[in-house]
Amino acid sequence: MSISTSSLSVSKHVMPEDGVELLSSVEDLYGGVRVDMVESMDPKVFSTLLKASMSHWRQRGKKGIWIKLPIELANLVEAVVKEGFRYHHAEPDYLMLVCWIPDTIDTLPANASHRVGIGAFVVNDKREVLVVQETTGKFRGSGVWKLPTGVINEGEDIATAAVREVKEETGVETEFMEVLAYRQSHKSFFGKSDLFFVCLLKPHSFDIQKQDTEIEKAQWMPVEDYATQPFVQKSEIFKLIADVCLAKLDTDYAGFTLVPTTTSSGKPSYLFCNSRHLKFEPTSAI
Repeated sequence: MSISTSSLSVSKHVMPEDGVELLSSVEDLYGGVRVDMVESMDPKVFSTLLKASMSHWRQRGKKGIWIKLPIELANLVEAVVKEGFRYHHAEPDYLMLVCWIPDTIDTLPANASHRVGIGAFVVNDKREVLVVQETTGKFRGSGVWKLPTGVINEGEDIATAAVREVKEETGVETEFMEVLAYRQSHKSFFGKSDLFFVCLLKPHSFDIQKQDTEIEKAQWMPVEDYATQPFVQKSEIFKLIADVCLAKLDTDYAGFTLVPTTTSSGKPSYLFCNSRHLKFEPTSAI
């Protein structure tokens, strides 16, 4: 279910046929209503309008009600909660609250459930892998050399994020080649699930200019030295990732290449797949 509010009207109240003032709203495609509050309003006036609106929506058989409150209208939160709304999600500039009206199963979509991260396997023609030691986090001061990693920004593609993170941490220019593997875990960052993609990148530069705020050291290391670190060998997941990386170098292991496509609504998208036996040409860079 979409929760886009791009087509919402401003929050001036309106008067239906019975003459009762209501909050301005837009009906969505799922039998629900969306309200995008924009203008300042006295909480008591807002509470009155909301009560009348909820009664009106119930009579019309509406289901899910979405109310978007910009941070400037945080004084209206109490009135919304008192009408049975719950928090759905928050962004830096607004809070979204929702309410399911009918006595049926609540089918409102949950907030985003996953965080997506990348690990970059950047290897040169000398079988040297680009590795870093971090100044913060669980590996701080451990002496462990690890792959450059990071979190994907909102609206950012996996391939773009991998190239960006390597550039930010080490200054090395790279080209995305494949997704070698990915890991799924749960109950991690703020209780969310986590997807972590291990990406193969081809270097286009080799001089390292590390990021001082997050990276203690960065260097090119023989890939065997990286894989045989005691920590890597003792960690099941780190060893598996190292084994995958070595398999890519030493066997015919094939990861997922990137194929440009479009969604049903016409938006650009990408399919990651093993294209070895398919007729189309994969895209290595993005």
